[in-house]
Amino acid sequence: MSNMSNPVRPPSLMRRFLDNESSGGITLMVTAALALIVANSPFAETYFGSLQAKIGPMSLLHWINDLLMALFFLLVGLEIKREFLDGQLSSWPNRILPGIAAAGGVIIPALVFVAFNYGDAEKVHGWAVPSATDIAFALGVLSLLGSRVPTSLKVFLATLAILDDLAAVVIIAIFYTAEISLPHLGAAIVGVLALFALNRAGVMKLWPYLLVGALLWFFVLNSGVHATVAGVVTALFIPLKPSQAKPDDATSPLHILEHALSKPVAFIVVPIFGFANAGISFSGLNMAALTDTLTLGIAAGLFFGKQVGVFGAAWLSIKTGLTQKPMGATWAQLYGVSILCGIGFTMSIFIGLLSFPSELMQTETKLGVLMGSGLSAIIGWMLLRILPSKTMK
Repeated sequence: MSNMSNPVRPPSLMRRFLDNESSGGITLMVTAALALIVANSPFAETYFGSLQAKIGPMSLLHWINDLLMALFFLLVGLEIKREFLDGQLSSWPNRILPGIAAAGGVIIPALVFVAFNYGDAEKVHGWAVPSATDIAFALGVLSLLGSRVPTSLKVFLATLAILDDLAAVVIIAIFYTAEISLPHLGAAIVGVLALFALNRAGVMKLWPYLLVGALLWFFVLNSGVHATVAGVVTALFIPLKPSQAKPDDATSPLHILEHALSKPVAFIVVPIFGFANAGISFSGLNMAALTDTLTLGIAAGLFFGKQVGVFGAAWLSIKTGLTQKPMGATWAQLYGVSILCGIGFTMSIFIGLLSFPSELMQTETKLGVLMGSGLSAIIGWMLLRILPSKTMK
């Protein structure tokens, strides 16, 4: 059928998602670089002092990491639900390759990290730090290559990173939960039941879900489970209301909230998180911090572990006939994108902050994340830049 008979359609949700995440990733790179500059400038004392300033019961840094990042996780939850019900992850064939690659990209980096820190129980607690992929940062680097990378690989990377985020949420909920407060946990469970009741009753207005979600955040914050989990849980109950006539119905509560959050999260929330957490003062650092097994384990996990895990799992599943190679992509291009999966900035730093109470260990974590993510970004970009842009026969 001729395209002339079809009206011009607006960009798909996945296309808008890729575009927003790419530009948001570039913004994140700029703010992270700015944080490093400020942390090593005459304004360093003001920078670090402001982050520790008390605002009510918590410091500014805690408000950023516990409240603002709950909005980030709310958007992550919305994206995960939409993709599973109505998007790239709605069918098993689309889930299998990025799902297997994501599993390899979680397991192998963790094993690399543990190999560096075996025997030190305190450091091993951070095994999940190099297992995350920063979707905004990775797609931001990929966007710099334009049409040199097939769209199928961009979708593969976005899908893998979404599944990575889902794994990170589960890991945080299970392995990085502090002492449990049973009364607050009980109240949080009541909040979840209230969200379930709203969903089952067919409530299509957003404000009841957001009101209960805000209460849920408060109770989860005080329960010992990390508060950001409340964002994901709230998202999972917000109705998508798929329809055969309008599978991408922009009037559904989930689409309305997702579209409302996407730009503020990409251009405000995540850059603020990056600026608040990427600042490392190099004045007090020495070679011991740079060569510590914690730093090297995270850097090696992200740079080596990620590419081996993602590409190795993808290669094995394709060669055994379980999955198919992304359309129009060469093996070398798939390998280059696997390297970019080692960019773990936002989620890796976030998990690192949960893993280590020590300021020195948090600094070493950030160093390792910056080293591993930086190497992955540079080497991945260079490889994809020099490769032929079309599949070679």
